[in-house]
Amino acid sequence: MRVGLVLGAGGVLGGAWLVGGLHALASETGWDPGSAEYLVGTSAGAMIAGLSASGVPPWFMVAHSAGETQAGETGQAASGGASRSAGAVFRLHRGVPALGPGSWRLALASLARPYRYSPGAILAGWLPQGLVSSEPLKETIRRVTGDGWPPHPNLWIMACDHDTGRRVPFGRGDAPPASLADAVAASCAIPGFYRPVEIAGRRYVDGGVASTSNLDMLAGKGLDLVICLNPTSSLHAPQPKTLGERAAAALRQAAGRRLGSEAKRVQASGTEVILIQPTIQDLDVMGTNLMSAKRRHEVIEVAVQTVSKHLRELEIRARLRELPPGEPVLVRRPPRPLAQPPDFDRLARERWAEAAKAS
Repeated sequence: MRVGLVLGAGGVLGGAWLVGGLHALASETGWDPGSAEYLVGTSAGAMIAGLSASGVPPWFMVAHSAGETQAGETGQAASGGASRSAGAVFRLHRGVPALGPGSWRLALASLARPYRYSPGAILAGWLPQGLVSSEPLKETIRRVTGDGWPPHPNLWIMACDHDTGRRVPFGRGDAPPASLADAVAASCAIPGFYRPVEIAGRRYVDGGVASTSNLDMLAGKGLDLVICLNPTSSLHAPQPKTLGERAAAALRQAAGRRLGSEAKRVQASGTEVILIQPTIQDLDVMGTNLMSAKRRHEVIEVAVQTVSKHLRELEIRARLRELPPGEPVLVRRPPRPLAQPPDFDRLARERWAEAAKAS
């Protein structure tokens, strides 16, 4: 069975929801999310996709977020020095603040032909460059992959060119070469908040500028099934009361419309699509500020429950029954503490080496 996995944008708390959702998906099905033939990540989803493609299983992400230290860990993680916030540490960018629009070229082009650009791209052009450094995001990835790229053959990290607004899937053959750390930081670089990330002489910003999901990237890839977890949309949004809740609801509705349109395009190409989105219980915990790290682990715990319940529905369960079983240590947490933590990177490389031989 050929499977694709799409992880959407959603800020700090959206990333937390993805961790909980993937843990539920692996636990309920026995499938390893990192083994998806295509893995597409946007913004927060890029961070989680990059870790998954590097062999880090969802159960390990949950345990790390909870503050647990795995037996045998050494270095920063053992001493408590490693960040457990998945990069949700905000430091000012070193350098002189830039005045005016973040991208004059994109701002003026969108002013002349606004119908050619998404609302996000127009906003990205006119907003000033952000003051927050993306280095903590890069540090999170470097602790796993260094300055390289994981062995996954089809890991696509979505970002947008800050001068043109066009989508760029780092990791695909036609994209500029980049380290995973730089690509993830670029995908997470929210315009007006984070400083744009320079790669191969060009500046890149959040992949969510074009689409919070980018699900349509997998249309026509000959896949049997695409599973998409999208934190910024929901079928169960509560009635908004405050101004902040109204703004959040409007953004979720826009993301949901785009997601639905992209899903239809993938389905039209002959691929079945399963959409997993936050429930009202998730939204109650997440609130309207998705960049807050205060409730991060609580969001993970609730997502494990809500996504597990969703996956147990008869129709969904039947559709997921054919997912191939994954390596046990990459799917479920071992029942007893391990003398040594698994070498996830080695397991991931062996998996894709075997897949290459089989093909």
